[in-house]
Amino acid sequence: MAQAQAASGENAYRITAELTGQVKEAVQAQDQDCLVALLDALHVADIADLFEQVDPELRRDAVALWGRHFDSEVISELDESIQEELLSQLPRERLKEVVRDLESDDVVDLVEDLDAEQQREVLSALNDVDRAVVEQSLQYPEESAGRLMQREIVMVPSHWDVGTAIDHMRSETGLPEQFYHLFLTDPKVKFVGMASLGRIMSSRRETRLLDIIEEDCRPIPATMPEEEVAYAFNQYHLISAPVVGEDGRLVGVITIDDAMNVLDEEAEEDILRLAGVGSESLYDRVFDTATQRFPWLIVNLATAIAASAVIDQFSEAIGMMVALAVLMPIVASMGGNAGTQSLTVAVRALATKDLTGSNAWRIIRRESMVGLINGLVFAAIVGVVGGIWFSSTSLGAVLALAMIITMFAAALSGILIPIGLERVRIDPALASGVFVTTVTDVIGFFAFLGIAAAILF
Repeated sequence: MAQAQAASGENAYRITAELTGQVKEAVQAQDQDCLVALLDALHVADIADLFEQVDPELRRDAVALWGRHFDSEVISELDESIQEELLSQLPRERLKEVVRDLESDDVVDLVEDLDAEQQREVLSALNDVDRAVVEQSLQYPEESAGRLMQREIVMVPSHWDVGTAIDHMRSETGLPEQFYHLFLTDPKVKFVGMASLGRIMSSRRETRLLDIIEEDCRPIPATMPEEEVAYAFNQYHLISAPVVGEDGRLVGVITIDDAMNVLDEEAEEDILRLAGVGSESLYDRVFDTATQRFPWLIVNLATAIAASAVIDQFSEAIGMMVALAVLMPIVASMGGNAGTQSLTVAVRALATKDLTGSNAWRIIRRESMVGLINGLVFAAIVGVVGGIWFSSTSLGAVLALAMIITMFAAALSGILIPIGLERVRIDPALASGVFVTTVTDVIGFFAFLGIAAAILF
């Protein structure tokens, strides 16, 4: 029987082709012992990666062969579309066992993306108390702290001392597997403060918990958007944070792993939206992916037609001097790249709140100067190249002037457009790219062809 080998060196954190091959062989041979040995040696996140990388048929057969050994935590690590596929394959009784093993925040994350029938199937697997907890979390707005938090929380009366708290934790059998703070509440379960396990374990038994609570601890409202939650964790180096309802009562806790997942998702979302892709994944169906990309391709087509209309205004000049058609892509390409650079910096700075109203004009001036300097440098380069290429000093000068104007305009639009969109509450990551491309193309073509028409003819 093949044995799982611990990875080391460069392969310590990646799924190797050798491991994938071993899993495939075990599944094809219906060798459950071998498959269990291979998967038990992996972290649940690595098992999820493995399942995502193999084809659907192998994934289905592997889950069936894994059987009762299936680790529930794998579910929470999978891509949403594969979660649904996998859940539909599990027998009803096994599904109930899997769902019961998950923490409340993982169940909420799982359920909110399922259709109504699958939601009922998952919720029916929970006992009355757990089902009520999940249903309460689902009452909060989507992508809010209330959806992100877990309800398994260690809270104690605020009048306790360290010794009482330690004795409680040692005797309590229902504590979460991992937690980092004790949360202090008053008799009405309103949040009072939190004490880290490190401070508790290093304090004398008679020390009051109120004397060792963390200073400047701000609870998170349950309705706070999850991207704001992730920002708070990153900004203030939090490990866990209490979540409170409108009345100040403690309702849950958010831990750093969930906050970092949000940060990762937000960064991925920004990258995808900058390309006009949306929230698709590699595992979506072909038709769904094509449908998501279609609207922005239509918008791009419209902007391309606008740029072509500018070129059409100078068709006579282009007909008289073919060199203009040859050199146009240089101006457009350089302008597009310069605009994308400024745009990427601006969108990321807005997302991390490094770009605000108080420093906006300073950043705008900075990007404008960067565009102007790069425009001057590349104007000198392309002016010389164009002049030598077509043996025309005048053509080289036209190309140089157009390059300065285009790169300056590209840098300026790359910063102004996302700021403007953010001010009117439109996601700059989603809409900026199309507008910046249009501006750089139109200005680039107009500057180059307009200057050429004025100087050369």
